[in-house]
Amino acid sequence: QVQLVESGGGLVQAGGSLRLSCAASGSFYSINAMGWYRQAPGKQHELVATITSGGSTNYADSVKGRFTISRDNAKNTVYLQMSSLKPEDTDTYYCYADIVPRFAWVHRDYWGKGTLVTVSS
Repeated sequence: QVQLVESGGGLVQAGGSLRLSCAASGSFYSINAMGWYRQAPGKQHELVATITSGGSTNYADSVKGRFTISRDNAKNTVYLQMSSLKPEDTDTYYCYADIVPRFAWVHRDYWGKGTLVTVSS
């Protein structure tokens, strides 16, 4: 009943910018934290950025100063603005959301299918 759909991935040259979006849809009471993970073959998954419902953010050291996470609560959407992209940023990016489903008494993380970001040299 709850679905997260990412968009905005693609190919970009090093130094360029890209904005990822992830929209939550379905039946739920509220969304708490939202964020982004990334993973590429041969690499460990990495928590890129998170944002709480109140707007508090956290970033991985590898992206601080280059990436900005934001959210539009009215649209149930989280964004990741990526600037000064590097080849090592090449990954599949997965959004997640900590959601309280409708008629539920507990919250859980939901995950999108991922969107591929490729940064060329």
